Amino acid sequence: MSRGPFLSLQNVSRRTFELDYSQDRFLKDGLPFRYISGSIHYFRIPRFYWEDRLLKMKMAGLNAIQMYVPWNFHEPQPGQYEFSGDHDVEYFIHLAHELGLLVILRPGPYICAEWDMGGLPAWLLEKESIVLRSSDPGELLTPLKDSSRLGSLYHLKIGLLCVNTGQWGNEYGSYFTCDYDYLRFLAHRFRYHLGNDVLLFTTDGANEKYLQCGTLQGLYATVDFGAVKNVTEAFLIQRKFEPKGPLINSEFYTGWLDHWGEPHSTVKTELVAASLYDLLARGASVNLYMFIGGTNFAYWNGANTPYAAQPTSYDYDAPLSEAGDLTEKYFALRNVIQKFKEVPKGPIPPSTPKFAYGKVALRKFKTVTEALDILCPNGPVKSRYPLKFIQVKQYFGYVLYRTTLPRDCNDSVPIFSSSIDGVHDRAYVSVDGVPQGVLERNRVLVLNIQGKAGAVLDILVENMGRVNYGKHINDFKGLVSNMTLNSTVLTNWTIFPLDTEAAVRSHLGGWEAHDDGRHDGHVTFSSSNFTLPTFYVGSFSIPSGIPDLPQDTFIQFPGWTKGQVWINGFNLGRYWPKQGPQVTLFVPRHILTTSAPNNITVLELELAPCSDGTTELCAVEFVDRPVIGRSLANRIPGWSDEDPWLNPL
Repeated sequence: MSRGPFLSLQNVSRRTFELDYSQDRFLKDGLPFRYISGSIHYFRIPRFYWEDRLLKMKMAGLNAIQMYVPWNFHEPQPGQYEFSGDHDVEYFIHLAHELGLLVILRPGPYICAEWDMGGLPAWLLEKESIVLRSSDPGELLTPLKDSSRLGSLYHLKIGLLCVNTGQWGNEYGSYFTCDYDYLRFLAHRFRYHLGNDVLLFTTDGANEKYLQCGTLQGLYATVDFGAVKNVTEAFLIQRKFEPKGPLINSEFYTGWLDHWGEPHSTVKTELVAASLYDLLARGASVNLYMFIGGTNFAYWNGANTPYAAQPTSYDYDAPLSEAGDLTEKYFALRNVIQKFKEVPKGPIPPSTPKFAYGKVALRKFKTVTEALDILCPNGPVKSRYPLKFIQVKQYFGYVLYRTTLPRDCNDSVPIFSSSIDGVHDRAYVSVDGVPQGVLERNRVLVLNIQGKAGAVLDILVENMGRVNYGKHINDFKGLVSNMTLNSTVLTNWTIFPLDTEAAVRSHLGGWEAHDDGRHDGHVTFSSSNFTLPTFYVGSFSIPSGIPDLPQDTFIQFPGWTKGQVWINGFNLGRYWPKQGPQVTLFVPRHILTTSAPNNITVLELELAPCSDGTTELCAVEFVDRPVIGRSLANRIPGWSDEDPWLNPL
């Protein structure tokens, strides 16, 4: 969660926005004003649906939206910018303006937001000694000192902006560095790009110690808290730092975030509505975080510590669902808002229709090791010791580490990292094509393996998402320390950075089934607990003769374990139904086509339902309703309440 400027794209010479300390309020164009805003993340919603989501927010009675700008989303490589399509932040702001919504911009450079590394680009870690979010000379500030780079990242047309309210740094008071020079530097940079008339503010958790390090003279201090917080107590904290001025809750939590292996987070509608009423009755301005959560497509999810990765869905139990559907909470909060201001008249855009396309059979293509020529066309990197992802220029996804066993391991010899938690984040281990098991950060630190001297040891490491909050955001991935076999440090590694995105796109629709029918250990594992990480492919056609297709849908994975899924080359994200709480993944209709078969690629990392050769069981299913809470899992055919993922450790 983070900070930003209040933007209205109108004639700057006729508009004003200022603090009225004498009456504890804002003045907009000289008149009393308070905002009722909702958070929306354009980077979690396809551009195809931006207008639909924004219009629903307006019809709920909001007069503003709040948005982040994640640095890593726009500069994935140093000096390489992306501002088109789903990355077109300027168009998103213009669209909000056209709908009559003001914009509270929270431009980072750090945003948290349960986003990978809190929005900071992974390439910052190429200097391993970096202290993120600090003013250490030559470290984080080095890339930011280039005003042309920062200006390109936030290349909004400043001449169109009228009212600017800004907040940045995102809850800096809860970060360990407490570096006022860093805050001053950021304030100076945003003044430089947005002008001296911009109103900059900070926000921190409603705790005095957080505001002590998160605030700066000349910047308006606000607080954030959820429905369970005592409103009077929370605003007393703000008053200690801002004795006069408007009361502001910059992040009023309508729900909460999820982690794999934990129940789906929900906050009761009645509680949220009652607290919102209390806030508005006090005359406070408020931003509802989130009003719509959206989706962590591809590899963009973050993680918290002790290490716990967030799932693909960022539903957040928000008033608008992940798929933009109207909920009971939406109407309850709209009813509260209309007690304090007029809400727009006219029909509210309905929830988008969903379609259950049914089951789609998949067939095996190749294991990851069989497809290395496709996945790593430039060849591997050689190193005496393991290298981190960042050292081989791999920022997301997977890296395969390969060496040979230095001696016979006939009696289940342990393999483990030379330091605690040296595997970031999950490693799939095999010897001569026979799966041995999984090493997992914080959980499974030692694994017994078997094999002869000279056998090929493969360790496929998955980046499950970088830590997004706290002092451990410098989250290196891969084998981050040496690997030890019993008492021997393993050396002479061949390292394969895997470009799964390019491989899926370049072979879209051209991958042919690969099944030699032998199932001789290169496919299955005798314990039936694991198979080698393997690609599966299939396709389906949109039914003809049915109007308004394609429609949104949800894909589920009955009998599958954990992996990644692409449709027509679009990376939908991670699935892990047996871990939960998320069971289905949202499939927006704009990635589907009626003119040709729709291609599905699945990378199953652990165990597919057809791993025993029963190919008819290898299917995914498209359904018309989402399943996010684990309590609904027993509705999936073939799963029961006895499944282990229903009872997490």
